[in-house]
Formats: sequence, C-alpha cells, structure tokens
Amino acid sequence: MNLEAQVMEKMKEAMKSKNEGMLRGLRAIKAEIIKAKTEPGAGGELTEDGALKMLQKMVKSRKDSLQIFQEQSRTDLAQKEQEEIDLIQQFLPAQLTEEQITQQLKEIIVQVGANGPQDLGKVMGIATKQFAGQADGKLVAALVKNLLTHS
Repeated sequence: MNLEAQVMEKMKEAMKSKNEGMLRGLRAIKAEIIKAKTEPGAGGELTEDGALKMLQKMVKSRKDSLQIFQEQSRTDLAQKEQEEIDLIQQFLPAQLTEEQITQQLKEIIVQVGANGPQDLGKVMGIATKQFAGQADGKLVAALVKNLLTHS
C-alpha cells in the first residue's frame, strides 16, 4: 500500500474516533503529498523515495519548531508538534541505533578505502543512500567525521 493510501486509511480511522491531533497530522501529510505530486516534473506521481524524503523533511521541520517552542516555554504548541512528529514517524522506516550506524559506517569506510577526513565525501555518498530514512543525516555526518579523524 502506498503512502497516500495509508494516510487516507488512517484519516478515516481518525475521523471515526474523533482524534483531532491525529487528523491534523494526517491532513498535513496529505497536503504535502498533493503538493509533491503537483510539482513540475513529478507527473502526478510520488515515488517511494520522494515520499521518504518528504516525510523526513516534515519531521525535521517539526523538530525545529518543537525546539523553539520548548525554549519559549510554549508547552501547548510543543505538545502539538510532538504529536505530529510521532504520527509522521509511523510512516517512516524504523530508525537505526547509533551503534548500528557506526558498525555499518566502519564497513563502508573499509569498502571505499577511506584513510582520513579528506575521504569524507566518498563515505557520505554511500552512507546517505544506505541510511535513507533510517538515520538522521547530521548524526551520520558526525559519526563519519569522528571515525575518519580517529582512524
């Protein structure tokens, strides 16, 4: 089942159960799907890869807002953002732990023959594709830098 069908199914459930928070988040996802499908070059379709990137962008945006609301002690708004983050993450693949990422990065480093910080680009190119949707890009970049400077 594609993302749009999953979202529509969940929206029906949310409407029946009168879950306003869930419905708000699902409507936001649906709006982003429609926006992505109508962008030039999309051809009215949303690829699985495109859907993944869209959801990750939505989570990142909400995490940024959440941080700002928490700094401003706006718990009401922060709670709404957290609810939406939790909802959107249900549609993303399970996130890898830092240990799992580090282990796979060590394998990538050996695979490409990286020797130091100058090989960051080589490693990140493969790592970005391999961890798509399963790990935060900033975390991956930080771990790669750490591994390459201490190798």
